[in-house]
Amino acid sequence: MVNCYRPNTLKEALDILNKEECIILAGGTDLMVRRKQWSGLIPNFEEQVLFINHLPELKEVRVEDNDLIIGSCCKLGELEMNSIIPQYLKDVIKEMASIGTRNIATIGGNICNGSPAGDILSPLYALGSKVVIANSNGERKIPIKELIVGSGKTILKNNEILKEIIIENYNFTDYYYHKVGTRKSIALAKVSFIGFYKIEDDIVKDIRIALGAVSPTIVNDRDLECSFISLSRLETKEKLEEIIERYKEIIMPIDDARSTVRYRKKVSINLINYFFNERIFK
Repeated sequence: MVNCYRPNTLKEALDILNKEECIILAGGTDLMVRRKQWSGLIPNFEEQVLFINHLPELKEVRVEDNDLIIGSCCKLGELEMNSIIPQYLKDVIKEMASIGTRNIATIGGNICNGSPAGDILSPLYALGSKVVIANSNGERKIPIKELIVGSGKTILKNNEILKEIIIENYNFTDYYYHKVGTRKSIALAKVSFIGFYKIEDDIVKDIRIALGAVSPTIVNDRDLECSFISLSRLETKEKLEEIIERYKEIIMPIDDARSTVRYRKKVSINLINYFFNERIFK
C-alpha cells in the first residue's frame, strides 16, 4: 500500500523525507502525465506521496534588498496576477500551457522537471537566478544552472525540497521574449528566446540572453555577455559576427517529434540577430 502524507509545515515535510523515500507532488501537472496508465485507470505511484502545494512557507512572494523571492509552490496563474511579479515573467507565463493548467502548475515544478523546453527556466537562467534547497539539516543556496545537470536531471537528493527562487536585480524593463511553438500556448517550445538589456547614453550597460529547447540545458553564456558590456552600440555591432559564431558553438539541439536540429539552429540564430539588430543597435 502507498502512503500519502500531507504535512502542516515545511519542517514536518522535511522530517518525513528524512525517514521515508517519497515522490513529491506539488501541482502534479507533469508528474501525473508521466505516471498515466491506460484509459480509465488512475496514475500509478509505487512510492509514498508527499503533498507540499499547501505549505505556506513555499507560497510566499516578496522583495528583499532588491531581490525578488518566489516560493516554489506558487502557482503560475497566481504569479501571472501578482502585482510584484515583473512583466517579463508574466509574458512567459501567459504562453505556458492552458489557463486551467497554469492554475494548478507551480513554478517549482516547472523548474524541477528539468526540461530544456521549460518556459520559466529561460528568464531565470538569463538573470543568474539562485535557488534555495532545504533539508532537515538546513538550507543551501546555489545558482539555478547548478541545480539542473541535464535534460530532466537535477542534483536534488531524496531528502531535499526546492524552497524558493531568488532573482537578484530583477527589475529589468527592456527585454525581448519569443517562443516558437506549434501554437501560441498549450504547446512545448521548439525554441524559446529571451534577451534583457540596459543601454544608457548609447553604451551597453548590461545584456542577458538565454535560449531554451536547443540544448540539454538552457543555453546561457555570461562570459560572452560580459565581453560587450560597456561597449558602444557601434562597437557591439562590430562584434555581432563573433557573437553569432559563439552561439552556433553552444547551441546543441536534437531532432525530436516537435522539430529538427536544422530548424532549431536556424531559428535560434535568427532570434539572436533580431534581438541585436532591432533592440540593441537601434
